[in-house]
Amino acid sequence: MPIYEYRCGQCEKVFEATQSVHARTEDTVCPFCQAQDATKLLSSFASKVVGTHKTGFAEMKAYNMLNERMDKFSKLPPVMGTRAMPPSDLFSSLETPPAPSKPSQES
Repeated sequence: MPIYEYRCGQCEKVFEATQSVHARTEDTVCPFCQAQDATKLLSSFASKVVGTHKTGFAEMKAYNMLNERMDKFSKLPPVMGTRAMPPSDLFSSLETPPAPSKPSQES
């Protein structure tokens, strides 16, 4: 659960509270004067990594893979990266489109 920093509206003391992300500020009780008049303060984000995990390793690996693929893509001929437009007179040779055929009714 995250730790939030508050300032009491009555005694003006700053305190921390471990709360759910869904906890309401109005329900926070000051541990010094027991008032429910706290204001949430903006504080920095902190994270503690335990073990051998290297922070940012997966992100750097993905970034390097993206750069390698973009380098390969930039070396492709431009024809492969663009779609050719159909000629403007493509449908001019057609007189009229064929009429849809009616299903035959056999009795």
